[in-house]
Amino acid sequence: MISRIPFVDPERLSVAGRDVYASILQTRGNVEGPFLVWLHSPGLAGPAEKLGAFCRYNTSLAKVESELLILTVAAHFRCTGEWQIHAAIALGAGLDCASIDAIRTGSTPALRSFRLTVMHALAIELLRDNKISRATFAGARDELGDQKLVETVAVIGYYGFVAMTLNAFEIRYAERDDPFESAPSQRGL
Repeated sequence: MISRIPFVDPERLSVAGRDVYASILQTRGNVEGPFLVWLHSPGLAGPAEKLGAFCRYNTSLAKVESELLILTVAAHFRCTGEWQIHAAIALGAGLDCASIDAIRTGSTPALRSFRLTVMHALAIELLRDNKISRATFAGARDELGDQKLVETVAVIGYYGFVAMTLNAFEIRYAERDDPFESAPSQRGL
């Protein structure tokens, strides 16, 4: 991965930084993405790692649901690094290629379930308008229930934080294509 600022050398981390680094490795099996710069501030990296572990691995959402939300956020922010990490994970979780490509280009995907369609619509509305209309909220609450609705918003918010970090520091895989080079702007989804 490349970045605008150097990544922290794990050997030079403080004790607190080494603890966070070890926790990231234990949870994810690698240290990549925003953690590569968040480790410059172990006080930030620690809570961000815990929230990220919950949002990625411990919600009541199915993996395909979480990955749909993550890709929707990545497309909204045109976040190359987030997309490079999660597109393959989403495919493996059951999101089809056509839906992934539609999300990338800002089109409405033909998702395989009503629940995924509701979640995508909620994410688009929240990212576009910074709020959720009464009708969208009521439909999402009916479909998801309170816990899943809260966790859906949390995943969107956390991965927005990730996308902003990755974009600010231009963190991405240099050897992988930029999925947004030829895609239309996501502004005004």
